[in-house]
Amino acid sequence: MRLTWTTATLELAEPLRISRSVTVRRDAVHVRLEHDGLDGRGEAVGSTYLGLPADAIVRGLADVRPAVERLPDPETAWAELAPAGPVGAGLPAGVLAAVESAVLDLAGRRARLPAHRLLGSPRPPSARTARTLGIAPAARAAAGAARLAAAGFTVLKVKAGSPDPADDLARVAAVRAAAPAAELLLDPNGAWTEPQAHALLPRFAALGVTAVEQPVPPGRPDSLARVAAASPVPVVADEDAVTHEDVLALAGRVHGVNVKLAKCGGVRAALRIHAALRGSGTDLMLGCLTASSLGIAPAVHLVDRARWVDLDGHLLLADDPWTGIGGTDGTVAPTARAGLGVRPRRPRAPAGRPSPRA
Repeated sequence: MRLTWTTATLELAEPLRISRSVTVRRDAVHVRLEHDGLDGRGEAVGSTYLGLPADAIVRGLADVRPAVERLPDPETAWAELAPAGPVGAGLPAGVLAAVESAVLDLAGRRARLPAHRLLGSPRPPSARTARTLGIAPAARAAAGAARLAAAGFTVLKVKAGSPDPADDLARVAAVRAAAPAAELLLDPNGAWTEPQAHALLPRFAALGVTAVEQPVPPGRPDSLARVAAASPVPVVADEDAVTHEDVLALAGRVHGVNVKLAKCGGVRAALRIHAALRGSGTDLMLGCLTASSLGIAPAVHLVDRARWVDLDGHLLLADDPWTGIGGTDGTVAPTARAGLGVRPRRPRAPAGRPSPRA
């Protein structure tokens, strides 16, 4: 097998402001795994918050390439790249997820089966996805909400965490008025103190918010659990739910955990988390970083396991170089193609700097 990669920059259609940062672009590394005339693809995107810049992704790929290329076929690679397997152990989660994606894509193409079949789902999964509205003036958020509702979105996620909570309340009220039928999720990205969360959540619930992600700063799971116990709406852990061990510590103490493949290490790690949550009273949310359709595709093949789906990162881009998971009408679903079902939007793979050969 042959493992290569290219680098690219993904520009957002407009800046996305959240409580801790503003994102205007993402560095991306597109992975390609070739074997017997077929190839599989994956994507890792740089994330300052997760401590994984693009150069660290490239170093991780360079480190793992000799081990991957010694494997005889993608089926063996699938076993060896398990999170605790001899090749996958120690890889950064985002790098492991990207390489695993390429292996899954290639294995599906060899078997002539879509990825969800390999992962145990007999029917093509589909789900309504949330569409994110960043921190912005109320009038702008309302205009965006109206536009998205007209396009078919029935779930909107509103970012919160403004210095003045009154601004967040005004934004949510404006979104509710502009899209009265939409389900509203709220995401302060850990911006509130625990007393603020207790005071604010009933007010947001009165505006129609149906769930809130990570209202208090990460690293204080007991605080998050207390907020969840008193909250009038479900509380979903995000920044506090990175690893399998994090999720085990939160199971039964919060209403949901937001699993992102770049955080946990890929689809098998996500399935392990899903199994661990069974019967705990804590449900699964599938989330994502801002990424292309290629980067988000593996999670789309898992959406039948999730209560909440927030896979809109590709919809935030000015120019998504890949296609195959839908989403523009508010619903994500894989195509019937083998593997991930994602293909370059253009006749050739996205431009970028190819990885050097040793």
